[in-house]
Amino acid sequence: MTDDTSKPTKDDGPKDEPKPEPPPHHEEHLSETRHTATIGGETFSYTATAGRILLKEEEGKKKASFFFTAYTRDDIDDPATRPIVFAFNGGPGSSSVWLHLGMLGPRRVALDDEGNAGPPPGRLVPNDVSILDVADLVFIDPISTGYSRAIPEEEAKSYHHFTKDIESVGDFVRLYLTRFARWASPKFVIGESYGTTRSAGLAGHLLERYGLTLNGVILISSVLNFQTVGMDSKTWTFHRGNDLPYLLYLPVYAATAWYHQRLRDPLQSLPLPELLRAVEAYVAGPYQQALWKGSRITDAERNDVAEQVARFTGLSKRFVLLSDLRVEKFHFMKELLRDEGRTVGRLDSRYTGIDRFKVGSMLEHDPAIDALLGAYSSMLNDYVRRDLGYESDLPYEILNPKVWPWNYEDFQNAFVDVSETLRSVMTRNPHMKVYVASGYFDLGTPYSATDYTFSHLGLEPELMDNVTLAYFEAGHMMYVHRPSLERLRSDLVGFIGAAVV
Repeated sequence: MTDDTSKPTKDDGPKDEPKPEPPPHHEEHLSETRHTATIGGETFSYTATAGRILLKEEEGKKKASFFFTAYTRDDIDDPATRPIVFAFNGGPGSSSVWLHLGMLGPRRVALDDEGNAGPPPGRLVPNDVSILDVADLVFIDPISTGYSRAIPEEEAKSYHHFTKDIESVGDFVRLYLTRFARWASPKFVIGESYGTTRSAGLAGHLLERYGLTLNGVILISSVLNFQTVGMDSKTWTFHRGNDLPYLLYLPVYAATAWYHQRLRDPLQSLPLPELLRAVEAYVAGPYQQALWKGSRITDAERNDVAEQVARFTGLSKRFVLLSDLRVEKFHFMKELLRDEGRTVGRLDSRYTGIDRFKVGSMLEHDPAIDALLGAYSSMLNDYVRRDLGYESDLPYEILNPKVWPWNYEDFQNAFVDVSETLRSVMTRNPHMKVYVASGYFDLGTPYSATDYTFSHLGLEPELMDNVTLAYFEAGHMMYVHRPSLERLRSDLVGFIGAAVV
């Protein structure tokens, strides 16, 4: 062994010997490393496990290779009694990197307080607001995301399916609980975006298939009923004949216009929550009445509504009239700052971008994704090898477009809707708590659409007490905003504690 100042000699051999090839992805492989963290004013050690678990048919035929990263605290006398949280993102087609290195894990991508990553390639910092101090964490990459793959790869399309996706993730959860002796632990799932759709479906599947009851479901930027956001199974744009999204997006349009200082006083001078209460009241009254009338609306009524919608959105009255009083979300993102040559982000409308063409009605790219993707991708690929000791020559699929078109055959001639599944599970398991986080600047899954969904669940009043709705002055990934991240930690520590009593 040599010290730091020694120089290599001929006997030292080559310095850069090639590493052996990593094990093939269709074989199980785990890498365990040990670390320390300081979270919540407490320093403790933990074990990180990164690797693959294979899903198999009962006769042993391999079906899929699931990549996961787990963090378990070391100083626990009986790990079976410690809460465990299974986390995933959405897409469909997204890996778990966002929740992993943005919100929950012991390391996170360094951002400024507003959510800007700085120049490439980015860097990782200790996450002092992780929840690892109160719960163990398992980050799951569904099939075709991260390093997870179908076996054989030609079968991947079968997993790009609403039901098959839920079943495969449920199979992984069951297998993890079995392999690591965690069936006695209080259990939680946390999903973001389409991951909330998966979470509600998963809660139902785990109960029906394995008799597994959850202590809590955590929904980040929730979408349980696709009618509220105007999405059918084929398109991201609003669906003709469905007026609900125009109503539910108006508050987020107003929040976005307020953030970019496009409103006139007195609206621009209002605190954001006060502005939103005014918009919500307008939506619940005159606006929905006007849209309900359709072509029966009078010219005077149309003029009044156009003026008010323009006043709340920062758009011109003419633009609102040309939109038939119904402003589509992508049209809004393109139009709001068109005079500045800028677009606003879909996932977080605080971010702005520049399109090649100033004309047109659709974004060429999402500035919110552009601001974050590079840093998250670079840091994950470095971290998993350098810190977690996991090797693979496969590309880590951060956002895999190859999963599209996603198969929603279970919802033929209907909007995707798992709200009834969540209601049913909460009724059958009245101990299960639900926490819902929404960002005011989220044009992907607007907070008002989430509010509408939960106010129409049909839960008994006493079960509605199990639901916590929380709001943040940020976007879809509200945790990139430092004040929101800190509040999320506080909320989740309290939520998990209350759900295991």
